[in-house]
Amino acid sequence: MMPCALIVMGVSGSGKSTIGEALAERLGWTFEDGDRFHPPGNVARMSAGHALTDEDRWPWLQAIADEIDRVCQAGGRAVIACSALKRAYREVLVHGRDDVRIVFLDGTQDLIAGRLAARKGHFMPPGLLASQFKTLEPPAGNENPVTVSIDATIEAIVEDIVRQLRPGTSRSRP
Repeated sequence: MMPCALIVMGVSGSGKSTIGEALAERLGWTFEDGDRFHPPGNVARMSAGHALTDEDRWPWLQAIADEIDRVCQAGGRAVIACSALKRAYREVLVHGRDDVRIVFLDGTQDLIAGRLAARKGHFMPPGLLASQFKTLEPPAGNENPVTVSIDATIEAIVEDIVRQLRPGTSRSRP
């Protein structure tokens, strides 16, 4: 069964928006950047170089979960970019639905640091990358994630995701 929503997750700089947009285009689905669901206070905290607390994140995650429910109930399909670094965050987003899948963009801290250093105009300062990796809880097998390496072209990453979404296709990585 093809899900009604895909949550493209990973640390800042892993390519959530870029891969999410390309994946949505490939599938003919809508794309939403989870960053747009942040309340202004969260954006201000991150822009000032402060990591968000779990208390800061709960309303943001619930807003994204509400959007997923809205899209799925309306018969739509969406790809949503969201860091979703901890299992508890993913549980809020998925909340037991079997028609929502997690896509984990997996990359090394060195690779992502290089990408962040080259990125301009984003509210997430590169200095927060270490805290993101410290917070990251990669999805476990029982979360049924699609895990892809980001050390490839956008097209190759999207193709790997689509291949793994096909029924009967095993994951490329544990």
